[in-house]
Amino acid sequence: MDKTEELARWLHDARTTRRPVPQPEGVALDLPTAYAVQHAGVALRLAAGERRVGAKMGFTSRAKMAQMGVHEMIVGQLTDAMEVPDGSPFRRDGAIHPRIEPEVAFLVGRDFADVPHAGLLRGAVEAIAPAMEIIDSRYANFRFSLADVVADNTSACGFVLGAWQPVPREIDNLGMALRVDGRPRQAGSSAAILGSPWRALDAAWRLARRYGVSVPAGSVLLAGAATAAEPMPERGFVEVEVSGLGRAAFTVGIS
Repeated sequence: MDKTEELARWLHDARTTRRPVPQPEGVALDLPTAYAVQHAGVALRLAAGERRVGAKMGFTSRAKMAQMGVHEMIVGQLTDAMEVPDGSPFRRDGAIHPRIEPEVAFLVGRDFADVPHAGLLRGAVEAIAPAMEIIDSRYANFRFSLADVVADNTSACGFVLGAWQPVPREIDNLGMALRVDGRPRQAGSSAAILGSPWRALDAAWRLARRYGVSVPAGSVLLAGAATAAEPMPERGFVEVEVSGLGRAAFTVGIS
């Protein structure tokens, strides 16, 4: 087993046992190597029977960059096992230290590999939905470098999608509110996602092509958080509302 596979297995075991691991010591990961670890970790999930369903952007808002102390965007990968159906329960004890982010999601109708220019992707977006991402770093204390989090598949844990909607004419300044048991926890605008979620789509195309992330036709793309991440409660009803798009929700429990 080479170092890439060893690190991927280390993070995979942390996820499946729900036991955080320290940040790698004595291993100077550059981004290409970190993405190689990510690919190896996703391969372990696919070998266990999961299916690839899309991709997700990370660190697309200033609030999230500031919260985690990083300065570059990243891309991660989604599988079917990560989806929490709208309104369904999520087991809090199935994660280490999960957090919730309000987002929007695109349904992309063309394989990224078949699109010669990022701008052409916009015409291939078939629908948009209100969404939440559940992130859960496998590192102790939710602390990591940029390369560390890339290797950990950008802290991907779960995602919730509301009903798919036709793409409205304007998506650059949609109000977004995250609530727990009806109480406001985070509020923002889709403008916080790089000024426009469309720019997150463009960035996803560039990063996916650069680092070999597969995004086939029919994929979900999470555009990235509009606010800082909210710690997940032990129990409760969590919902996001996006102006003009509707809501998505899930319940939190420990069994």
